[in-house]
Amino acid sequence: MANWQTIAELNDISADLPRFTQALTELAARLDLEIAQLDADHISLRCHQNTTAERWRAGLEKCGTLLSENIINDRPICLFKLDEPVCVAHWKFSVVELPWPGEKRYPHEGWEHVEIVLPGAPETLNARALDLMSDAGLRQTGISVKTSSPKGERERLPNPTLAVTDGKVTIKFHPWSIEAIVASES
Repeated sequence: MANWQTIAELNDISADLPRFTQALTELAARLDLEIAQLDADHISLRCHQNTTAERWRAGLEKCGTLLSENIINDRPICLFKLDEPVCVAHWKFSVVELPWPGEKRYPHEGWEHVEIVLPGAPETLNARALDLMSDAGLRQTGISVKTSSPKGERERLPNPTLAVTDGKVTIKFHPWSIEAIVASES
């Protein structure tokens, strides 16, 4: 079993983890979001170039198993289950999401978001997620909130998303775990 932090193709994301952890902790504090009580099921990368995505995929294949490869919003997204977790704050992520570049250009290549599972009715996700954050935090300059319903070609579960970002990192909320979504595809 290989640790992802020892894989040459992943050196840049290993080096990026402290930046991401600090930025995520700062965003949660700005939002008055108590992350210690929340279940986050996976962490995601962002990149600008297909060559970066292909290099990261080659690295992730050396330290994990491909769980899913799907086209979502017109681009490939791979999910890997790692042999050794990515540790951020109190979380230990065994699942990493690797999206290929899309239309949007991100300010940074590396770790971009975590996804928190809030079990319950998909139609109440937004209200339940927003209730976890302070109104004052959500109104701050630079904070934006976006809702979407990304859907893979074979997904059977409704998977609305509420994303809160400060432009550096993002915290996303879903009603289902990523593994439940993958299981719904078969």
